[in-house]
Amino acid sequence: MAEADARAALQRLIEERREDYAGLSRLIGRNAAYIQQYVKRGTPKRLAEEDRRLLARYFGVDEAMLGGPAEGPAARREAPVTVPQYDLGASAGPGALPGDEQARSHLAFDAKWLRRLAGDPKQLSMIRVEGDSMLPTLSDGDEILVDRGDGAGRLRDGIYVLRMEGALIVKRLALNPAARRIAVRSDNPAYPSWNDCNPADIDVIGRVIWVGRRVG
Repeated sequence: MAEADARAALQRLIEERREDYAGLSRLIGRNAAYIQQYVKRGTPKRLAEEDRRLLARYFGVDEAMLGGPAEGPAARREAPVTVPQYDLGASAGPGALPGDEQARSHLAFDAKWLRRLAGDPKQLSMIRVEGDSMLPTLSDGDEILVDRGDGAGRLRDGIYVLRMEGALIVKRLALNPAARRIAVRSDNPAYPSWNDCNPADIDVIGRVIWVGRRVG
């Protein structure tokens, strides 16, 4: 593969996965500008073998895509990513007070599948839903996967875990970009919603990106 093709492939992966140059540079133990210089300026002309291998494994792609030799299926296998599960409830109701924030367990997820959901697996955590104000979307006892890296800085319509007056709640947020206001809503119509909130008054913990529940 031509090195220009390898640089283009890496650039495409960075954009698709919403990665940043500095973070990837640190991943392979280089200075913060290393990956950007490689992609944009062609310096170095080729990635070092170990750097290329680390990046290919991180993105879950064949090393050949980044200019290396083709790998077999076994070489492309990645270890599962473990996500901490906290003994905390995000109330879909009046509000649950945070307790001991030590992880009580860890759940393992397939690395490639997880990267399709979120940017940085280190920003993920699992907590449970308490209450019924988000029915039918979320039920009492559901375990939700929260992306803390996808919070106030990238706020958009969706379901989020919020901290209000020391309590954790899970609600649907809807943005009014023209007025720069936010509606905080319950999916269950039996519960109130707040339709004209100042974003500065809302402490966003992270976006809910997946839910797991027991059936039956």
